Amino acid sequence: MKKRFTDEQIISFLKQAEAGVPVMELCRQHGFSDASFYNWRAKFGGMTVPDAKRLRDLEAENAQLKRLLAESILDAQALKAALGRKY
Repeated sequence: MKKRFTDEQIISFLKQAEAGVPVMELCRQHGFSDASFYNWRAKFGGMTVPDAKRLRDLEAENAQLKRLLAESILDAQALKAALGRKY
């Protein structure tokens, strides 16, 4: 899924809102909904740019580990099925 805004841009929007810019004004200026803003605030609230990069790296690593686990479970099931057959 292609994201329209980078994590760095989102953090800058959140910092602008913390500085006193009204949320609706930010939404209108940059073309996103207020629901998106509040979702971003829940995810990135209080983060800095390096924190967001670290989060993105950890999420990518987590996805890779989940894929590896799923593959190993499938391999184990295939072995059990192959060894369980009577020839």
